[in-house]
Amino acid sequence: MRDFNTAGPVRADSHYCIPPLDRVNLSEVLTLIRVQRYFVMHAPRQTGKTSALLALRDLLNDGMAGEYRCAYLNVEPAQTAREDVGRAMGAIASEIAIEARHTLGDTATAEAAERLDTTLRPDAALSTLLNSWARAADSPLVVLIDEIDALVGDSLISVLRQLRAGYARRPAGFPQSVVLCGVRDVRDYRIHASSEKEVITGGSAFNIKAESLRLGDFTRAEVESLLGQHTQETGQEFLPEAVAAVWEQTLGQPWLVNALGKQLCFENQQLRLRDRPISQRDVFEAREALILRRDTHIDQLTDKLREPRVRRVIEPLLSGGDGEYTDRDFEYVRDLGLVVADPTLRVANPIYGEVLPRELTWVLQHSIPESRAAYVDADGHLDMDRLLEDFQDFFRQNSEHWIERARYREAGPHLVLQAFLHRVVNARGRIEREYALGSRRVDLLVVWPDREGRESRCVVECKLVKDGRSHTRAVEEGLEQTAAYMDLSRADAGHLVVFDARTGRSWADRISREERDWLGTSITVWGA
Repeated sequence: MRDFNTAGPVRADSHYCIPPLDRVNLSEVLTLIRVQRYFVMHAPRQTGKTSALLALRDLLNDGMAGEYRCAYLNVEPAQTAREDVGRAMGAIASEIAIEARHTLGDTATAEAAERLDTTLRPDAALSTLLNSWARAADSPLVVLIDEIDALVGDSLISVLRQLRAGYARRPAGFPQSVVLCGVRDVRDYRIHASSEKEVITGGSAFNIKAESLRLGDFTRAEVESLLGQHTQETGQEFLPEAVAAVWEQTLGQPWLVNALGKQLCFENQQLRLRDRPISQRDVFEAREALILRRDTHIDQLTDKLREPRVRRVIEPLLSGGDGEYTDRDFEYVRDLGLVVADPTLRVANPIYGEVLPRELTWVLQHSIPESRAAYVDADGHLDMDRLLEDFQDFFRQNSEHWIERARYREAGPHLVLQAFLHRVVNARGRIEREYALGSRRVDLLVVWPDREGRESRCVVECKLVKDGRSHTRAVEEGLEQTAAYMDLSRADAGHLVVFDARTGRSWADRISREERDWLGTSITVWGA
């Protein structure tokens, strides 16, 4: 039985999959190879880059009547050499030996790579091997270099410059085409080279790149196809609302789609029986399990939140503030897969949008006592009024201490509210988040099922008022925005929480509760 793949390259005999070469512009790739270009393919981690490279290698070797020889090299083993160029080249030579022998049957090149002492002339070792490899047969050589951005400092610069130096000798004395593959476009590399005592940009070290191709996420049709393969093989149906939920929560991020599928179909003990279809509620339960498990994919992304350039992009999204980041900051965070701009900047998908505030408030969440029973009545309805009233008291007692030591201080009030709600809501319900850059607001939708399974939907809008802004105007804006979001999300109730961060305001002035009407929509306004 096939499974959903969440680790390593996809294998069609073992995994449900979208054919890897269907996800790239194959005509463009083959044209670049035919006209002897060196180019870059990049995408966030675990989106299918390696699978695409391996499929391309197999196509060039087996499907094109001997027109090319193609080799795949993963240079990640050289990462541990750091800036020891000799050691790094030794690791790469070992990869060349393995690929030459086992993929291309080229024993001579394999033996030459194994014999080469890369410590004698480390800055020519790769060039020497590629030169002899290109001359080993009549058909031109194509080299696919994966995990290029795993290399560090002088080792990375040496690889890029040796490729650049040999470029003029192609195709007879150097690879006809080289594809560099990693998370980022090579032009965006800022390489800290100890030998040169300065930062070297990837564009200056490798200025022969013809194109930069980006591997995208799954389309909705591809998500439906992937889930449909499970139905075809097992007979277990995904209900239409479940398919929609998988798409809406992942927006096609390949690892997330596969991870949800794996959780639903192979790790949920009840669903493994295959005796009932998969529902929307099952998808949200799988999403929660995925987030709580903190698999490596999610852990690696959240670890990046500590970086200043990531904070500069993510913090205004979480607070609704104005961004003060550079285009380089944005490109870096986009290439990590955390954000997209289509057309406005947003978190890449709702699951990441859920993970980010949870990760940033993990310590705070676990310091808040769990008392959800106090907010749920006998029929299972959630008492949002009492919950927000208790939040006001909690915020008054704890916010200054927590925000003062938080890494994301500008988003601090919004994050404290989300942490407080999370400790109660995520036991049975869920929080859906909308972040709007520059709006000074965050939209939260609390979805809560009663004991009969009927869902109530409640909007909680957050606004921040700082010095220089009118509190009255902020409330009026917030009422309009809350009413609009209630209408969009089909909410049953709405609450507007206004954080007053103006200098000199006492807690007695800040804490308030007021019922307001906005064009016939009743909204409760909470001051904090």
